[in-house]
Amino acid sequence: MSIVVVAAVIVADGGRVLAAQRAQPAALAGGWEFPGGKVDPGESEAAALVRECREELGVEVSVGARVGGDWPLAEGYVMRVWLCTLASGSPEAREHLALRWLGPGEYYDVEWLGADLPIMKTVENLLHRD
Repeated sequence: MSIVVVAAVIVADGGRVLAAQRAQPAALAGGWEFPGGKVDPGESEAAALVRECREELGVEVSVGARVGGDWPLAEGYVMRVWLCTLASGSPEAREHLALRWLGPGEYYDVEWLGADLPIMKTVENLLHRD
């Protein structure tokens, strides 16, 4: 049984997506990711996504379509990703070094963590299609 980590691809007008720069652990610090975290026991994945966005960013999100299947992470972990939109609030970096909105043509202006890079490529294809 893998530990499930959920991640939110928060999409705003114009196909902008929110990237978050890791503060820790040291091995990942400075790399960019989609915000999220572990699912607590007894918690649904969607509820975990909403809670993590509230804790990490101070925003409420609406959870939309899932992106891909199970994305591989470190051994024993799997990441599940959803497209989200802001329901209320303005994202603030509470647990990250920085946040950045990336529009089309800017998606790869940050150094994505290895696990998040293929997700960005998939999201780019999804947004480009719409």
